Amino acid sequence: MLFGLESAGIAPPVILFLALLLDAVVGEFGPLFRVLPHPVTLIGGLTGWFDRRLNREQRSHQARIVRGLVVVVLMTTMVSAIGWSLHDLAIKYPYGWVVELIAVTLLIAQRSLFDHVRAVARGLDRNGLQDGRAAVAMIVGRDPDSLDEYGVARAAIESLAESLADGVVAPVFWYLLFGLPGLLVYKTINTMDSMIGYRTSRHEAFGKVAARTDDILNYVPARIAAVLIVLASAFVPRGRPGSSFRVMVRDGGKHRSPNAGWSEAAMAGALGVALSGPRSYHGKTTDQPWVGGEFSVKIGSAEIRRGLYLFVVACLLEAVIVVLIASLVLAASVNLI
Repeated sequence: MLFGLESAGIAPPVILFLALLLDAVVGEFGPLFRVLPHPVTLIGGLTGWFDRRLNREQRSHQARIVRGLVVVVLMTTMVSAIGWSLHDLAIKYPYGWVVELIAVTLLIAQRSLFDHVRAVARGLDRNGLQDGRAAVAMIVGRDPDSLDEYGVARAAIESLAESLADGVVAPVFWYLLFGLPGLLVYKTINTMDSMIGYRTSRHEAFGKVAARTDDILNYVPARIAAVLIVLASAFVPRGRPGSSFRVMVRDGGKHRSPNAGWSEAAMAGALGVALSGPRSYHGKTTDQPWVGGEFSVKIGSAEIRRGLYLFVVACLLEAVIVVLIASLVLAASVNLI
């Protein structure tokens, strides 16, 4: 059963649709967070505090894994309690659902992702490689100075595809299943993974539980996102739905991540570009296989904009699915009255 079907307030799928709409129009309420910290910033700050306090190099590998596990349990328990409290407020008080609507809107990244990736295309067009590198550094973890113009464009498209899965589809998926508590737990694990989930000497042990949990939580959403990209490619200029599906099936498992490769492969096939491949992180080059390797690696701002078009259509398709679910929930609630 979908979370909140029995709720006395506005059904969660309806809140979710309103949140998707609100996020698409106004984004993350940027001016507000010049005064107040964003929820993800708070999660990141607490993760960093635990990292500094508990992740000591002199401790054994096993001890650091255990401490990382304890941090995951503590943080997910805390945000679950916060989520339940906010949901309880939403169903008990008139207009309490507005609080939940704002919280959900803040934790979905449609508009912010679109804006950040579009900034890369604009940077490349206006002032060339230097501005493109500066813009792409805001959304990827690799070394921007190691990227040429083609690498900047590929990095932007890869981030767009991967973040469709973990920044848009996964929050929607977990909110539909478990409401605000589920969404907050997902965002907490995803934020922790982005901070301590690296296979470095410092974080391989301490961040192991967070990284593996993130892989589990993203398993289904990543594949849903890939399918959305395949479907969306049928509705965009020069889209290649057949190629998108073929490359997704063939190359989705080649990526270093068990999940990110699916949406990247679908995007590569849809746009007819090669993605992934060798890259540099923290001064070290990793030799990753190409996704969509039969296509050209020489791409630029035009391909980024085509990717953004596809991203928008995929988000619209997801919104349609949410509307259908909301309609079913509302119909069910009417029948129960």
